[in-house]
Amino acid sequence: MIEMTSTCAIEPMRWWHVDEVAHLESELFPHDRWSAEQFWAELAQPTRTYWIARDASGVIGYAGLFALPPDGDVQTIAVAGRAQGHGVGRLLLERLLDQARDLGCSSVLLEVRAGNVAALRLYESCGFAQISVRRRYYPDGEDALILQWQAGLG
Repeated sequence: MIEMTSTCAIEPMRWWHVDEVAHLESELFPHDRWSAEQFWAELAQPTRTYWIARDASGVIGYAGLFALPPDGDVQTIAVAGRAQGHGVGRLLLERLLDQARDLGCSSVLLEVRAGNVAALRLYESCGFAQISVRRRYYPDGEDALILQWQAGLG
């Protein structure tokens, strides 16, 4: 299934997207990145669903969901710097939440850096609420905020 918008297409991640996604991952997260092998392993898991956003230049974003109903977890969500602020992250997140509902998940969790204001605004606008903090979770010592979305509330 491919969803087209005026800015990009949202489609399931396939094996042929892994190199592009891993390259984007290394640009966005140079100190804490997933390898191509990690993406391959994720795609092989029956409980994981990954989506990409692409435009004429290629992959501009990706997102992944771990779903074991009634619970889900956003594994990752990222958007190329040139595409940030244009709604791509929202499209990917909404696709993950639709997928979670379709699979029977009534709750979805995610973690986000406490200082990632843009991501926090996006998550809150999609119905996520903070439920916990993991102190000094990231390698640089930054806290992770644990957010939860509940079907019917978000």
